Amino acid sequence: MRIERRLGLAVIAAVVFMCSGCGPLVPSAPEPIRPVAQFVAPEKEYAIKVFDPLERVNRLVYQFNYYFDVYVFLPAVDGYRWVMPDYAEDRVSNFFDNVLEINNLANCILQLKPKATGITAARLVVNSTVGVLGLWDPASGWGLPRQEEDLGQTLGYYGIGNGPYLVLPVLGPSNLRDAIGKGGDLLIFNEIDPFNFENNSFLLPLTYNTLNAIDTRKRTPFRYYSTGSPFEYEWIRLLYTEKRFLQIMQ
Repeated sequence: MRIERRLGLAVIAAVVFMCSGCGPLVPSAPEPIRPVAQFVAPEKEYAIKVFDPLERVNRLVYQFNYYFDVYVFLPAVDGYRWVMPDYAEDRVSNFFDNVLEINNLANCILQLKPKATGITAARLVVNSTVGVLGLWDPASGWGLPRQEEDLGQTLGYYGIGNGPYLVLPVLGPSNLRDAIGKGGDLLIFNEIDPFNFENNSFLLPLTYNTLNAIDTRKRTPFRYYSTGSPFEYEWIRLLYTEKRFLQIMQ
């Protein structure tokens, strides 16, 4: 029931967020201004109250991410799309999804989820062989759905709280637990080192990470300051927090 209430809140928030930039179809008389006390009960804790002690810094990073997105990331994505046919783009996306199954598998094991572990292991084997190194995804058509797990979710699974909300440079919304989780996932990947980066030229990991970043941004439809809402920062903060809660509770 608690998850359903959270899910309902997230859906309502998303609808309000998308509609916040839309004007009314017909003009109407403005409602009289009413004090906040009529709507907010001081004894009740609202989900929108995300712990954000670094809000001033986070907003500066949010603005930096906007400029980085506009002048670096999105031009790189546009160039990538111009060079790559759609069919080739899909193969690249499938390849990176398949590589990410390594971290998915590790976190399924850490969370003691035998069913998800079996599905993820089967996906990795099927797509790496029949799917030719993950360029195709036959596993999904064979009843093996993708399990998305990361170390941030694993830490949350074992009861570690969000910590303060963070906006990471380039990466965007996060929190202290998830930021640590991102670093841990990177360590897991580097320890397994499926492409033997350690014994190759720096150009190989540089190319891999650059292409992975461009592909990830290409598949992310969000654009900074495109909502028309003056409360975009607050809504993104809320939606991210609710999304992570639901992922951990699955």
